[in-house]
Amino acid sequence: MIYSKLCGTGSYLPEKVLTNHELATMVDTNHEWIMSRTGISERHIAANDEYTCDLAEKAARIALDAAGVNANEIDLVIVATTTADQVFPSTACLLQERLGISGPPAFDVQAVCAGFMFALDVADKFIRTGSAKCALVVGAETFSRIIDWTDRRTCILFGDGGGAVVLKADNEPGVYSTHLHSDGRHKDLLCVPSGVSRNYQSVLDGNAFTTMEGGEVFKWAVKGMADLVEETLEANQMTKDDLDWLIPHQANVRIINAVGKRAGVDPDKVITTVGHHGNTSAASVPLALDESIRNGKIKTGQLVLMEGFGGGFTWGSALLRV
Repeated sequence: MIYSKLCGTGSYLPEKVLTNHELATMVDTNHEWIMSRTGISERHIAANDEYTCDLAEKAARIALDAAGVNANEIDLVIVATTTADQVFPSTACLLQERLGISGPPAFDVQAVCAGFMFALDVADKFIRTGSAKCALVVGAETFSRIIDWTDRRTCILFGDGGGAVVLKADNEPGVYSTHLHSDGRHKDLLCVPSGVSRNYQSVLDGNAFTTMEGGEVFKWAVKGMADLVEETLEANQMTKDDLDWLIPHQANVRIINAVGKRAGVDPDKVITTVGHHGNTSAASVPLALDESIRNGKIKTGQLVLMEGFGGGFTWGSALLRV
């Protein structure tokens, strides 16, 4: 039987850092208020001439290097993003060209903050069916471009970044299972209500911003991700004791803590990195994964459950041994 196995990770955060103290000069807020509600002290913001594909490329090159894989070995490129550089071609095609890859399929996946989990699921299925042998999966966002920086309900939360993984076909299980869900009934609770086909004038006017009903999103995110822990472990006939690490979507500390508590996971097993990069949407999970591997927290052979929750609503998980 063929499995997909993680063989390299990478991440990148833009150089520009926006602290809570700096935010307090832009909007009615302060460091203590933001920390008490989100646990976020700073976020990284892409430069004016820095785009989603730039972040994706930097994270991808680090992941390829970590995996010891040449770009010409990659036979599938998937980029999860809500903030594509262009309407088309896809950011994945732009990244493919940057990396000098020609021929294999490259495409974007859009499931907002759950996007990386959806992209990982697709890549895993490509490899399991023999359609690909070596996949590059990236989550990258310049989310700051769709944030109203006068709206303190949203601007305190989000930042920019990129994270990437390389998956290769293997005879031993790496990715045990993936689990995806969506529920469009809640589409208005977290969204950008403008696009190319609808409300296009808002895009032209530069007013295509994220809107969010924070209380409702909090409730659904906690329930969705806590339920995913149980669903994922049950599907693999495992228990929470088998789990070494849980990496929830890095939305804010209150959601992360609530997910761990509701799911019954030991707080010491829950990875939290959101404090220094904010909610980077599709990039948040691979960012947290890469950081935790590089700082030695997550070790080879350990069992990790990753999960994301985003607008749509969309939510998904993956259980893997690193």
